[in-house]
Amino acid sequence: MKNEAALPEWDLSDLYGGPDSETLKEDLKEAGCRAEAFAKRYKGCLAELDGTGLGRAIAEYEDLCEVLYKAMSYAQLYFSADVGDAARGRFHQTVNERVNAITTETLFFTLDINRLDDAVLERQLEDAAAAHYGPWVRDVRLYKDHQLSDEAEKLLHEKAVTGRSAWVRLFDETLAGLRFEVEGKVLPLSGTFDLLSDKDGDRRRLAAKALGKVLGGNARLFTLITNTLAKDKEVEDQWRSYPRPVSERNLSNQIEDVVVDALVGAVEDAFPDLSHRYYRLKAKWFGTDVLDYWDRNAPLPDDEGRKYGWEESQRLVLDAYGAFAPEMADIASRFFGRNWIDAELREGKDSGAFSHPTVPSVHPYILMNFHGKARDVMTLAHELGHGVHQILSGPQGALMSDTPLTLAETASVFGEMLTFRSLLDGEDDPARRRILLARKVEDMLNTVVRQVAFHGFETRVHAERKDGELSAERLGEIWLDVQQASLGPAVRFEDEYAHFWAYIPHFIHSPFYVYAYAFGDCLVNSLYDVYCSGAGDFQAKYMEMLKAGGTLRHKELLAPFGLDAGDPGFWKRGLSVISGMIDELESMG
Repeated sequence: MKNEAALPEWDLSDLYGGPDSETLKEDLKEAGCRAEAFAKRYKGCLAELDGTGLGRAIAEYEDLCEVLYKAMSYAQLYFSADVGDAARGRFHQTVNERVNAITTETLFFTLDINRLDDAVLERQLEDAAAAHYGPWVRDVRLYKDHQLSDEAEKLLHEKAVTGRSAWVRLFDETLAGLRFEVEGKVLPLSGTFDLLSDKDGDRRRLAAKALGKVLGGNARLFTLITNTLAKDKEVEDQWRSYPRPVSERNLSNQIEDVVVDALVGAVEDAFPDLSHRYYRLKAKWFGTDVLDYWDRNAPLPDDEGRKYGWEESQRLVLDAYGAFAPEMADIASRFFGRNWIDAELREGKDSGAFSHPTVPSVHPYILMNFHGKARDVMTLAHELGHGVHQILSGPQGALMSDTPLTLAETASVFGEMLTFRSLLDGEDDPARRRILLARKVEDMLNTVVRQVAFHGFETRVHAERKDGELSAERLGEIWLDVQQASLGPAVRFEDEYAHFWAYIPHFIHSPFYVYAYAFGDCLVNSLYDVYCSGAGDFQAKYMEMLKAGGTLRHKELLAPFGLDAGDPGFWKRGLSVISGMIDELESMG
């Protein structure tokens, strides 16, 4: 493996030259003027416009959004590169506050679109200029029944920067500032979690204990953040008349409650056949009946713990993408050649991984922390899948290029599957094949079983929060309960594991996001099954699905593949792929 200094750091200059950029200041100043003029021109007048006029208004709104999204993207990426830097935090907050003030001027636009009479809007959408934005209008009007008065909407919008987003910032900065002492070394969160897949069992145990100790020492703050944001969501959900805490997320994902319930129910029913069965098998490989929780992601006893260099990882992913569709490899290669990836290990850097789409006129950026393990290769494949998807959907424009979270995970998980299959097909040694297969099963269990357990944790926390604040102890009890139910009797937990709920960023950043990972994994399993069956023009259909961005719903996107997420058998088909891999591992002994 190449040394860490050789790992890439992104170049954000395609967005702006720096936090003091004059171009950034001018963009925000001009956007403020344009927003005021936009409000004077269109506020209260949408019903009077013909289709051409409405199309022109939406196009102006989209152009303005592009400028603002670009500024916010730069601020977020600049902050993510060193969350521990107070100056970056101030810059991020300042940009957010400025953008919030500008978008307060344009807030009326979507509210007025939702007030349009159906017959008036139908006539307007007959015009090509307005019809172009039909999918966006459709998605805006999903929230029609949950819209508040203009004054209430403005208040909620303006207070966001001192409310929810401020608590999210506190969480991020606190997490980035935590340090964990393991074997005399002081490590950030990313480095400490990396040790949980170390070959040395004692090192895994010490890392787990350090995580539990520090998270427990900060449990009071994390408990306050969790309770506050859960109550904040409850209050807004009540005002907007959402029937369940998950309903707003389902609406934004353009997916029916019943489909999400079917997914969660299918995965929970499969816990015994999937995670329970696999961890019994893994415990057997470790010569015991029960695994300690810090051994859940441990390398197998005969795994030599091979390290992967950055250039080797790049080649593996690009070769896998290229074998499927050369266009995918061509797009992915840009991320390496043009410094669109930040994989360097640094103090203060965001501990997670993501592909930020920024705006269609620029390009996505990927952040990850590359330790050279097989899982890092899969993370690279995952985030590049997002990146390729974001570039392919970019021509849909700033308003329609984004996809719901459920579908956004499709390309990323499919990229992982392509890379895994490429590695597996190229391995002839039975022992190495078992190691690769076991790693993939563990990754899939983390994506499907673990994320559905996270969903269960969130569901119970938000339900109990209605009756009052939850203590850190109660949060820990719920966490241990859902973890035990999902992972099964072959995994043993110790007291400090009760604090591990505190580091999960999705609970704070995007409530009820987590089921999207399970949705994406099961969907990809079904898609890949169709691909392996030799379905005609699969690659072409797949690329068209990615290019559609947010213009089509899941039923329309999956129909060309003969798949329907509303079919009760859909989820079982996806889960059977995981079960089949476990069958294969059991047959290997």
